[in-house]
Amino acid sequence: MLGYSLPRFLAVLVKEFIQMRRDRVTFAMMIGVPIMQLLIFGYAINSDPRHLPTYVEVGDDSPLSRAIVYGMKTSSYFDFIGQLTSPDEADQALKDGRASFVLVIPPNFERDLVRGLNPQILLAADASDPAAAGGASAAMAQIVQQAVGAVTRGPLANARPKPAPFELVIHRQFNPEGLTALNVVPGLLGVILSMTMVLITSVAIVRERERGTMEALISTPVRPAEVMLGKIIPYVLVGYVQTLVFLLASRALFSVPFLGSPLAFFLGFNLYIIVNLALGFLISTFAKSQMQAMQVSFFLLLPTILLSGFMFPFAAMPGWAQTIGTAIPATHFLRLVRKVMLKGAGVGDVVADMGAIALIMVVIVFLALRRYRQTLD
Repeated sequence: MLGYSLPRFLAVLVKEFIQMRRDRVTFAMMIGVPIMQLLIFGYAINSDPRHLPTYVEVGDDSPLSRAIVYGMKTSSYFDFIGQLTSPDEADQALKDGRASFVLVIPPNFERDLVRGLNPQILLAADASDPAAAGGASAAMAQIVQQAVGAVTRGPLANARPKPAPFELVIHRQFNPEGLTALNVVPGLLGVILSMTMVLITSVAIVRERERGTMEALISTPVRPAEVMLGKIIPYVLVGYVQTLVFLLASRALFSVPFLGSPLAFFLGFNLYIIVNLALGFLISTFAKSQMQAMQVSFFLLLPTILLSGFMFPFAAMPGWAQTIGTAIPATHFLRLVRKVMLKGAGVGDVVADMGAIALIMVVIVFLALRRYRQTLD
């Protein structure tokens, strides 16, 4: 039995460092993943959203009404982006995601308050994401109370009794009970499809290259676009099966509703499947081994989970993080799925989301085909 040998140990150690230097993708993952996690968790993740888009429907243009709106603006929770003139416009703004809140001040609000009639103020909230709506809704009562207190002085002092001379009604739409499952479960579909479609496609194509079958395919007159379509279409069926199982399980186990248009959902998830399969094809043109394909796939999965609005409110992220998140297909697919399943959206309500996914798909397909032609050369 041979004893311990320092030269043999050093030889193996040097060999591993040389191998690490050659495998640049693995080395980049070891450095890149911790840095990405540090930046995302340190700067981008925020569970207390601020500056949420808010519309106002004011039926009483009085000093008191203006004071309430001003108080909400200075609170940092709300960013007023416009005025609405009807309840239908307010419902549509919440439904298509343009607004997180709609403030409704009824006609003759100040007059009724002075007369002691206890008028109501309505704050309609998009509660499909309970975390995004929770903090602002909780702070709303104090914001309005301070605004009213600042105005009801002098001749109006008698209109400031306790309890408050008004009633704040918060209408949490689309998820009135604030159930986390109604927000997480639909979003989980996007994460599952992204993880499996990208990983399966990239690993499968790289495996063929390692076995030598890709070279045999390249020697044939098959064009790059034909190879790409032939490789990704079989996995579309896998995505169909996953989606069907997911929808049935979400309904049976978590009572997640499906209120919107099946056509809108069908078009959206087909686009999403294709863009993820194309991304897997693109990864396969860079990866030299199955291990590298898996590493890059998981590297891209991290921002998909953290910057798409799946785990943390998208509106709470800083501008640079939202810019990165906008370039992630899952961000738009999560919005589409939640609109269709929870808000009853139709095709017209999700056209912008499908357009964003389609644009990202075009870019990825272009890059994948260009990279594949380079491998042919």
